[in-house]
Amino acid sequence: MFSAFTLALALVALLIEAAIGYPAPVYAAVRHPVSWIGALIARLEQMLNRPEAPDARRKVSGVFALVVVLAVVGEIAGLLTDWAPRNLFGFLLLALLASSLVAQRSLYDHVAAVAEALERGGLEAGREKVAMIVGRDVSALDVAGVSRAAVESLAENFSDGVVAPAFWITALGLPGGALYKAANTADSMIGHKSERYLQFGWAAARFDDLINLPASRLAALWILLAAAFTPGAEWRGAWAAARRDAGKHRSPNAGWPEAAMAGALGFKLAGPRVYDGVMVEDVFMGDGRAELDASDIRRALTLYRGACVAQMIALALLGSALLK
Repeated sequence: MFSAFTLALALVALLIEAAIGYPAPVYAAVRHPVSWIGALIARLEQMLNRPEAPDARRKVSGVFALVVVLAVVGEIAGLLTDWAPRNLFGFLLLALLASSLVAQRSLYDHVAAVAEALERGGLEAGREKVAMIVGRDVSALDVAGVSRAAVESLAENFSDGVVAPAFWITALGLPGGALYKAANTADSMIGHKSERYLQFGWAAARFDDLINLPASRLAALWILLAAAFTPGAEWRGAWAAARRDAGKHRSPNAGWPEAAMAGALGFKLAGPRVYDGVMVEDVFMGDGRAELDASDIRRALTLYRGACVAQMIALALLGSALLK
């Protein structure tokens, strides 16, 4: 399923992204692969998602849209892989392209911005920043609510935005990472339970759940390993919370990294939240304190950086073992 080449590709892609992120001049010139994928998804949704159509037809249309997106993205990524020279330059080119599919640095920056906003601008500034990374209603959140939302987003997006693309690059090279990113983008755009997307986005939501199963468990493992070496964190707490609480989450995947982070840091995360004016009843992850603040966001960021390093070390060790 994986090889020394794909392991090295994932590792170097993670190192490149950690060092330089996605440079602003590149974004200004050509935007980001996710924006290209998103434009295709939006176009297909406009063409195929007819509100007057029967539910079954809308569901079939959503399946067709997802297949088209995956076929287009997979074909392009496959062609790029085939066209890349079979030398060091070609490898680095593929690694540079793959680095655009992971989001270690940008995730850190977005979550750190919430902590900084709370510290410098207070609650309203914190709400404004956290609204950029979560889908829930932030207008009624207090400082603890803003802080929990930031930490929950950090944990969940560590799985979706860092571990999952790295896993699929490891498994299938650049096409694997690109296909994952396409499916995950489709889920984020149309995989909602609103009237407009419930049927059309059904396939995107279910497929995203499926392909995130291995990464969510790995994300919890990387958090647990990082907790063993992070001052103020407790790996046994991460293990206990993940075992006890992860399966109770409404998502088959988000509970694993959220529970592991909650347990490692002595937090209580998740619980009831408001999305689009609707209260979503969810159980709590962890049994620690819920009254978090900006300093707790920074503690979570320290643990997150350790988890990213743990993933890189694991890739390096596995790659070395395959070369022996």
